[in-house]
Amino acid sequence: MSSWAAPSVGWRAPEVEEELPSLRLLLADVEVGRRGSLTGPSPPDIEGRLRERSSRFRGARAVSIRREPVPAAYRVFFRHIGLDPDVVRTPIESAVLERMLRGGFLSGGLLADVLLIALTDTGVPVWALASDSLSGPPGIRASREGERLGSSREGELLPAGRLVVADSRNALALLFGEPARAHVPRGATRRVTLFAVQVAGVPTLFAEEALWNAASALEAE
Repeated sequence: MSSWAAPSVGWRAPEVEEELPSLRLLLADVEVGRRGSLTGPSPPDIEGRLRERSSRFRGARAVSIRREPVPAAYRVFFRHIGLDPDVVRTPIESAVLERMLRGGFLSGGLLADVLLIALTDTGVPVWALASDSLSGPPGIRASREGERLGSSREGELLPAGRLVVADSRNALALLFGEPARAHVPRGATRRVTLFAVQVAGVPTLFAEEALWNAASALEAE
């Protein structure tokens, strides 16, 4: 059983807290107990779980996923922040579409598979950051004019006003986007910071379960 107990809550910039009071970032620091590379092949138990999840999302379930309460909540939030969820798909809808196109949830390596399993089990998206790349705990703020995504000088230039997950120095990821390359866990990374994005209509229990799901899978020896 995982030694991880409960998530912490990331900070929010005052303007984010005022405009989006239900938006929360839940965090969990995890010591990786799995042997081998985080980016290498998944062990048999993770591969088995991924195959089982593939069988859950067939036909009618895949088509109707957007109408389930948690996926629907993310669609509402996307519209609220100016994203069309039929163009920029929510994480769970994107994963299910990929499953339909490829005939199953195909393995992308240990860490990617663990995060995908957490997403498909709960509908709540989870991402991972290399803990040693962070300057303080992550939170949510608006991007600043001319800043780059991540700590690298080659990072994408961001326009002002985009919601980002950030630490005290850098924008780490666009909200609902993949983390900047400089902050992505490598194969040999042994400590990761998981984060889940909770919005209005998503029960805290679901967000915590998504983090626990991923944390316990990574901590297992």
